[in-house]
Amino acid sequence: VSPHFMFNVLNNMVALARKQSDQLEPSLIKLSSLMRYMLYEADEEKVSLEKEIDYLRSYIDLQQQRFGKQVSVDVIIHPADDQYEIEPMLLIPFVENAFKHGTGMIENARILVEMKAQKGLLQFMVENKYNPASEEVRDKTSGIGLTNVKRRLNLLYGKKHDLQISKSNELFTTNLKIQLAP
Repeated sequence: VSPHFMFNVLNNMVALARKQSDQLEPSLIKLSSLMRYMLYEADEEKVSLEKEIDYLRSYIDLQQQRFGKQVSVDVIIHPADDQYEIEPMLLIPFVENAFKHGTGMIENARILVEMKAQKGLLQFMVENKYNPASEEVRDKTSGIGLTNVKRRLNLLYGKKHDLQISKSNELFTTNLKIQLAP
């Protein structure tokens, strides 16, 4: 997770503290769980899919708190039909990318995250609205996240995964399918 994200979350928490908001405590708990996952779980070879989902949800919740009504976020996670394991931090780059490039100067910004794990197949889709007219490089690390996750997927899953990335009708979509063992 980028330092920029952490500073934004901490600034949001300062604002919540000043307003004496009831949202401060749950936000601190979510940030704590993010940090715990990154420090302790990310070193594991595999984690339960549920832990990875919890991490994604905490990240998304903190981003939603940051952006408020500036971005519409829908998360659809279908219950898994078994106990699956996945490499930690494998899915977050797609969600980070959606918030990085699907917010800001985008009218009616929206992000959709959908996941399903059935019969040993993980299907993970992230879609965000983007502005094709403003496809300037946002920073020096632009594009590195997706390149790294592609390399990681190839190393970990080889032909047992399929990643499709597309841009059309002002939508940027990533579709990932991975064959998982229960």
